[in-house]
Formats: sequence, structure tokens, C-alpha cells
Amino acid sequence: MAIPNYTYLKLKMLGPNGVITMNSAFSHAFTCDREHFELATAVVNSSELPQLGESPTPAVLDCNKPTSSMAFRPLKETKAVGIDPTDPTKTVQIGTQLPTK
Repeated sequence: MAIPNYTYLKLKMLGPNGVITMNSAFSHAFTCDREHFELATAVVNSSELPQLGESPTPAVLDCNKPTSSMAFRPLKETKAVGIDPTDPTKTVQIGTQLPTK
């Protein structure tokens, strides 16, 4: 059983003569974290790359191009509710046909 403390970069575990504490530096932890991220990214990319090549649709959609299905449409039955009693111009629109539960 080990207890990691990410705030102080310490790892404590029970040893034969008491608690064993292992210390680390932030730069070392960052380096290890970056290396593991790059390794995990490479493994995932190598396993997904053949599947993406066989896909008929583009792998990355253009999120900046608006489409009719992605357009925001407010509900027809809404009402304005004030959120700041001191400023009547600050309102929010809520649906009036919400279920009771």
C-alpha cells in the first residue's frame, strides 16, 4: 500500500521498520509526466492510424463551419427572469414548458 501526495511530490509506504518516504523534484516529475504522455500518445496513434486511413469521412471535422444541426435555437416558449434585483437589465431566458420534476 502506497500513498502518493501530488502537492508535495512525496510517496509514503509502509516498510519493515516504519514508513518509507520518497521525495521528488517538480522538474523531475514534469519530465516523467511529459515522457509518459508522449509514450501514451504514440501508442494510441499507432493503434488508431490504420483505422483512420480506412474511414471514408474526414478524421477531423471543421468546427468553425456552422451547420444547421449545430445551430443554437432557443425554445419558443421562454420568459425573461431577472437575476439581479438592483439591475433590471440583467436577465436570463428560461423555458416555460419545463417538466415539474
